[in-house]
Amino acid sequence: MGETRRPTLIASVQRALRLMEVVASHPNGAPAKQLAREARLPLATTYHLLRTLAHEGYASRLSDGVWVLGDRIQSLHGQSRTQQLLARIRPTLTALRDELGAASYFGMLVDDEIRIIDLADGPRTPRVDLWVGFDDAAHATAIGKCMLAQLDEERRHDYLSRHPLVDLTPNTITEPRRLMSALAAPSGLSLDHEEYAIGTGCAAVPVTDATGTVIGALAISCRAGKLPKIESSVHRMKETAQRIQRTLSLTIS
Repeated sequence: MGETRRPTLIASVQRALRLMEVVASHPNGAPAKQLAREARLPLATTYHLLRTLAHEGYASRLSDGVWVLGDRIQSLHGQSRTQQLLARIRPTLTALRDELGAASYFGMLVDDEIRIIDLADGPRTPRVDLWVGFDDAAHATAIGKCMLAQLDEERRHDYLSRHPLVDLTPNTITEPRRLMSALAAPSGLSLDHEEYAIGTGCAAVPVTDATGTVIGALAISCRAGKLPKIESSVHRMKETAQRIQRTLSLTIS
């Protein structure tokens, strides 16, 4: 039996990461000499690493000479939370795609804009060709209408005042009263009957956290002729939405 091949490790990266851990262990900061001692690094090496980390935004030297973590760490932390969310949601979307034979999507209202957070598609379940961005098309998509339906009157009016009801297909709803009527569907199921793209239908159900502060939606897209079959499986979409809702409560603080 051959020896297990050891991974190639970059010593300088290891030292930098160890030094960042030591910096992080001091909420009020610490001088370079103390950091070098605790990280078991030569003082000269510590200074070189700290200067490099500061240049890249991962460390910062305060006026009294102590070192703290830099602003870029917070950016990484925010991105890691998004990745944690995707890692938890992607298998759920993939399972729904395979069960219904249709591309599945998860979207959220982020900074008062409707965004697609993640999707699961495949060769037999292609995603919708987003030829028009959501900034101009939320009113013509099931996932957009689903999130608009969750907004109170003031926030919905604000959103629509910033996003005109542009005409994308002959089926697109461009009259405000008709759109308001469509948003009031009692079943909680929002539909797109070839309103965004000819030949494509979509369905969406709401996804919110326990407090109602998170506004999101789970959607699928399919050939227009398959939409009635998807509508009959709305209970499966709602069950999946509940699983995503539980994921949100665990991932988003």
